[in-house]
Amino acid sequence: MKKHALLIMLGMLAVLLFLGDAAGFYRLGFVQYGDAQLYDYRLRLSLPNKGDDRIVILDIDEKSLKQEGRWPWGRDKMARLVDSLFDRYGVAAVGFDVVFAEPDNSSGLSVLQALGEKQFRDVEQFHSVLKQIQPALQYDALFAEKLKGRKVVLGYYFSNSESGLTTSKSGALPAPVFPADIFRGRAVGLATWDGYGANLQALQSSAASAGHFNPLVDFDGVVRRIPMLVEHDGQIYESLSLAVVRSVMDMPRLVPGFAGEQRQGYGGLEWLTVESVQGGLTIPVDAEVSALIPYSGKRNTFTYISATDVLHGKIEQAALQNKIVLVGTSAPGLMDMRSTPVGEVYPGVEVHANMISGILNQDIKQHPPYMLGANVVLMLLIGISLSVLLPLLSPIRGMLLSLIFLSGDIALNLALWNYADLAMPMAGGILIILSLFALNMSFGYFVESRAKRQITGLFGQYVPGELVDEMAKRPESVSMEGDSREMTILFSDVRSFTTISEGLDPKELSQLMNEFLTPLSRVIYKQRGTIDKYMGDCIMAFWGAPLPDPDHAHHAVLAGMEMQRALNELQPQFKAKGWPEIHIGVGVNTGRVSVGNMGSEVRVAYTVMGDAVNLASRLEGITKEYGVLMLVGETTKQATPQIVYREVDMVRVKGKEQPVAIFDPHGLVGEVDKQKLDEIKLFHQALRTYRKQDWDKADLELLSLQNMSPDCKLYRVYAERVTYYRNNPPGEDWDGAFTFKTK
Repeated sequence: MKKHALLIMLGMLAVLLFLGDAAGFYRLGFVQYGDAQLYDYRLRLSLPNKGDDRIVILDIDEKSLKQEGRWPWGRDKMARLVDSLFDRYGVAAVGFDVVFAEPDNSSGLSVLQALGEKQFRDVEQFHSVLKQIQPALQYDALFAEKLKGRKVVLGYYFSNSESGLTTSKSGALPAPVFPADIFRGRAVGLATWDGYGANLQALQSSAASAGHFNPLVDFDGVVRRIPMLVEHDGQIYESLSLAVVRSVMDMPRLVPGFAGEQRQGYGGLEWLTVESVQGGLTIPVDAEVSALIPYSGKRNTFTYISATDVLHGKIEQAALQNKIVLVGTSAPGLMDMRSTPVGEVYPGVEVHANMISGILNQDIKQHPPYMLGANVVLMLLIGISLSVLLPLLSPIRGMLLSLIFLSGDIALNLALWNYADLAMPMAGGILIILSLFALNMSFGYFVESRAKRQITGLFGQYVPGELVDEMAKRPESVSMEGDSREMTILFSDVRSFTTISEGLDPKELSQLMNEFLTPLSRVIYKQRGTIDKYMGDCIMAFWGAPLPDPDHAHHAVLAGMEMQRALNELQPQFKAKGWPEIHIGVGVNTGRVSVGNMGSEVRVAYTVMGDAVNLASRLEGITKEYGVLMLVGETTKQATPQIVYREVDMVRVKGKEQPVAIFDPHGLVGEVDKQKLDEIKLFHQALRTYRKQDWDKADLELLSLQNMSPDCKLYRVYAERVTYYRNNPPGEDWDGAFTFKTK
């Protein structure tokens, strides 16, 4: 129980560790990394691998740079490009994933104006011609003019200054999408930026709208989200993808969606709605008002058209008509490549194409702020359940339970992903399950290993290995403290050991004893017995401790019979070495005894004590009196109905007044031949006649038995007793018992 309490406590500490990460109190790098990888894996598994026919990427690629010159191109060329897109191809809208931050002086107008002021100040014709061509050479104004009245969305970027450096601000920002105080009083975690790089004022004023193209780069450098709204100087601005969608829809109103009232640390902002007469579009956002990018596939999933081909009219009208066109670059030298879940080198313009497609298709995965609380609750339920249940289960059942929880957690997560478009964090729950399983298995391994070492140290020399393994698995069932229980005790002793030892030198005697005791000890181990001690030529063993054994009597009797067979197999080997034959007597008795550590401060041993032990020893001692190999007590006989017994006598052993019946076993029921069974039956009849003091009839029955087995000492013993009692009748109050005066 203490082990379980400790394991539960350790498990809950592990759960709290992961819950702190899930709740946002701190970040565990490996959990963060695991969540990112599992998100990417789910995303790749569910990729549709097809682009959106409504969106085309106008690519400033290497082909365009080779034909049109290095970037940036002149604004006159950009003006022609916009004209071509709207007038020739009839596109729905154009979004620029580039910034026009610097004035374009490539026309040479400034040089001509300088000449007019210096060298040609008085040349009227020069000034007249300059005035006529000046509009055509004002490229920025020309480009701005082409933007007017058209659904053109310019792009710009926000930045944060490095520590100690001045914030950079250039160009003109568009009008904020929301007033500064719209989220006042709500804990809305908008991304905040200090600086920006925007377009020229003239261009911004002429364009329909503008949006930032900053993605959110996660800790591992991968782009998975785009902030739909960001904050700068208290004003709120929209992303390029959102601005393009609104432009296509004729700039409808953007409405924040609040799921509930403001609570501590939770602003309730869970979506943005682009309103329209058709019902509007909903964009799910997370705690940072960013949306997960619904990648459609790997790079080039969307249609790419080279910008130079549009400039020169080499593209069919159908390829661009009514399309949303994003102008960006895939040329490596222009440094607009991103690391994404679907590719390490991925054009930034295609990131925005995916987001626009997701908004229009309404298939953006949701990770609302309340997901944090849902994840914490789920992890808590998993953690508490496994922390409490795993310590109570075996390793196999613990593994099955962990697999069930793991499968259930993954299945729930995938169901939310596929059917509810919810991106719930996954790593925390999986790591809790794996950690608790590993904790319980490793704890069990080390504790059981330690317990096994302790138990092996205590019982390894006396208990078979399989029992040591069982005790190690259930160390709580093993106690060294004194206990009273019913057990079976066995004693074996070598007949005429003094004579044998006198005929051998010490070295031979030691070798003989080793070769004699080893196979007999193996028999005891085989039958799950515990060797108490070796006493010279004697073995004392018991069954029923340290582990309970409901069949202790059966195992002990089988061990006694097998010991006799093992000894018979040794005789040829002993004879070949010139050693004498060895015979043993075995006594077995069952009864309630005291078992545990017993001894003194000097020496302690795990042993058994009690009347049942003494009787087992006495039974072994009197086997030679009857010429039998083994004797068992009446309690043992009653506990082993599977064994065929011959009742030998009713005796009073030294130290006991009450007579006890004693028996010798002959084998398992069904394995003893009919002739032996008939002989046993006849002896039992003679024994009844003997106890009735019918000496003549008993003498005749014993004579028949002696004719059947001339070498059986038991029949001679009873024949001698009949002769004695015929001359010395025991009296009418005789109980049939024989009293032994010696041990």
